[in-house]
Amino acid sequence: MSDALDAALRLLRAQTALVKRFDASLGGLHGVSLADFTLLLRLGRSPGGRLRRVDLAEALGLTASGVTRGLAPLERIGLVTREPDARDARVAYAALTDTGRERLAEMRATAEKVAEEIFAAPPWGEADMAVLSELTTRLGGVGLPGRGAGARSASRPGAPTRLPGN
Repeated sequence: MSDALDAALRLLRAQTALVKRFDASLGGLHGVSLADFTLLLRLGRSPGGRLRRVDLAEALGLTASGVTRGLAPLERIGLVTREPDARDARVAYAALTDTGRERLAEMRATAEKVAEEIFAAPPWGEADMAVLSELTTRLGGVGLPGRGAGARSASRPGAPTRLPGN
C-alpha cells in the first residue's frame, strides 16, 4: 500500500472516530448531529446569522438539495427559519432564530469540551495542534470549522511543514 493511500485511510478512520464522538455528545445533550451543528455554526458565523442557501451549500461543500435536507429538521424544531429576499423572490436565506442562537451557544460549549478532551495534553501539545491545523488546511479544508483566531500556522503557506521531532 502506498504511503498516500495509507495516510488517506488513516484520515478517514480518524474522521469517523471524531464524527462518532461529536455525534454522541451533541446528540445526547442537544438532539443534533455534528452535521447539524456544523450547519448552525456556519450560519452563526455569518453576518446577521443568515446566508443564502446556495452560499451555505458552497461554504459547507454540499449541494443545494443537501442543504435543504439538512435545514428541514432544524426548521421544524425552530432553530432555523427560511427568509425570502425582499428584492428577489427566487432567493431564500437560511437564518438562525433567537432560539437557534441560544441553542448554538450551548452546542458550541459542548463541542469545545469534546474537542478539548480529544486533544488533551500530553499526547497533543500546542505545536502538534498548529501542525495538524496547517496540514488539514493544506488538504483543502479552507471551510473547516475550528480554525479560529487562536490557531497558528506551523509554517508559511506552501512551505514544507516540519513535524515535531523531525
